[in-house]
Amino acid sequence: MESRLSIDEVARRTGLTADTLRYYERIGLIARIGRAAGGQRRYTSSDMAWIEFLLRLRTTHMPIGKMRMFAALRGVGDSTVPDRRRMLEAHLADVLAEIDAMRGSATALQAKIEHYRSLEQSLAPDSLSDEGRTDESSLRTRAGKAP
Repeated sequence: MESRLSIDEVARRTGLTADTLRYYERIGLIARIGRAAGGQRRYTSSDMAWIEFLLRLRTTHMPIGKMRMFAALRGVGDSTVPDRRRMLEAHLADVLAEIDAMRGSATALQAKIEHYRSLEQSLAPDSLSDEGRTDESSLRTRAGKAP
């Protein structure tokens, strides 16, 4: 017999709160979860696999509305496989574009960091006094707050 997990066990394993799991079920992201005799939710390995996939979608910043649409298509059955594949392909294109944009931003940050490193090296050691520093404590001091 397959072991069934309580909502607290699922919350611990996934990092989601019990409230989030209930919310996901209420809005249709998760199909109605089976219940024990006392009415407590009992999650199967299939439920866990689906939740793990939802977490992957969430990590890729898929909007919850699209996640709900995907879940609804999944609930209809195999006739929606092409629609689900197309949705994932479109989302993957968005994710890859976001990755490219982040790489460009990371490259710009690296260039700016190198610019400041070269500036630091060209400045005399005495010119990096408290007036020229921007660490957290000097920022607080300049703002009139004690460190």
